Amino acid sequence: MSTQRVFVARLHGCTVFDPSGDRLGKVRDVVVVYRKSDPPRVIGLVCEIPGRRQVFLSIGRVTSISQGQVITTGLMNVRRFEQRGGEVRVLAELVGRRVDMADGSGNAVIEDVAIERNRIGEWGVTQLFLRRPKTSASPFAKGATTFATWGQVREQHRPGEAQSAEQLVASYSELKPADLANTLLDLPETRMIEVAEELPDDRLADVLEEMPEDEQMHILEQLGDERAADILDQMEPDDAADLLAQLPEGRLQHLLELMEPEEAEDVRTLLQYGPDTAGGLMTPEPIIMSAEATVAEALALIRRHELHPALAAAVFVTLPPYETPTGRLLGVVHFQRMLRYPPHERLGAILDDLEPVQATASATEVARMLASYDLVSLPVVDIAHRLVGVVSVDDVLDYLLPDDWRSYDEEEATGSIPVVRPAPGSGA
Repeated sequence: MSTQRVFVARLHGCTVFDPSGDRLGKVRDVVVVYRKSDPPRVIGLVCEIPGRRQVFLSIGRVTSISQGQVITTGLMNVRRFEQRGGEVRVLAELVGRRVDMADGSGNAVIEDVAIERNRIGEWGVTQLFLRRPKTSASPFAKGATTFATWGQVREQHRPGEAQSAEQLVASYSELKPADLANTLLDLPETRMIEVAEELPDDRLADVLEEMPEDEQMHILEQLGDERAADILDQMEPDDAADLLAQLPEGRLQHLLELMEPEEAEDVRTLLQYGPDTAGGLMTPEPIIMSAEATVAEALALIRRHELHPALAAAVFVTLPPYETPTGRLLGVVHFQRMLRYPPHERLGAILDDLEPVQATASATEVARMLASYDLVSLPVVDIAHRLVGVVSVDDVLDYLLPDDWRSYDEEEATGSIPVVRPAPGSGA
């Protein structure tokens, strides 16, 4: 086995392979246990396998840890990782923790943790990368960095107590919202709230959209009404409406009053419809243009980075006004059709013949139309044929899938028997 020193922050995201070179997953954290006089001992890795499920990989199953990869014996416990008493996750609980220097020279913050294998085959914490408090008043200044062994520091707080989550947020910066949502749900509750508080509003909004509604509500309640309203402003209107619909009427109205007026108005519109109707599933912010607009202008709009891919698949052409509820819907132009025409072509001349659905149409009817015509999105109109929104295929999938689809457990569905996870002290 490799004996090189490995820093955990760099280990995060490394691919895990079996002996044949097949990918098993990616490393998300390192699990250690404390000892009375010696540095913490590594007992395993938290790995993310296909399906975004986090599982435990015993360190005894690891044959090599090298630059950018981890090699295993091929045996992996496929049960969802559940942290046990006495276990500490390095990235989730140690990184970002403030410590005192044993020599009395002050304090520092742990920015990274090095692990290494000793002569008897055990992996343990051997070194800490620390940052001292800054000495300059400049907002851009940073404190000096230094290395220390575990015995040269004293923790101010034990893992699980309140601490800064800045370093952890930085280590998760490259994760997609769905992956970060699963990662947060696997953290201890206190740590999860700390990270949520540290995330920017737009990033947290994206993450909450990937969580079950009960978890969304729990996190928002912990953040307070003012911050909750800011997060709701950043969420897609249909997701915000779904979340608010679960709240008591008094709290719902209070949060709507705290939201930005334009965002709150979109949510109020969606709350008028039943959750199992086209109106309840739609987003009220499709791309809307006039019949006189050109292909070039439409392509420029759908290139916007912040636009959801499903919404960028088509432009909806209406009579004025061009904000929902619009004037009468004239038709739709899909982006592939735009690519077949010169940039100066008017949208009104290349409309697709697509029948919209009424806002009161059932979710089943919407799903049937999307499937029948191989559509990514479908316009929604009121009784006056005015465009009020658009239902995308991901909205319908969210509705049709079971409530617990985000926590779907592959082992229960397949009936596979996982390798039994050894106890922390077994050395397996």
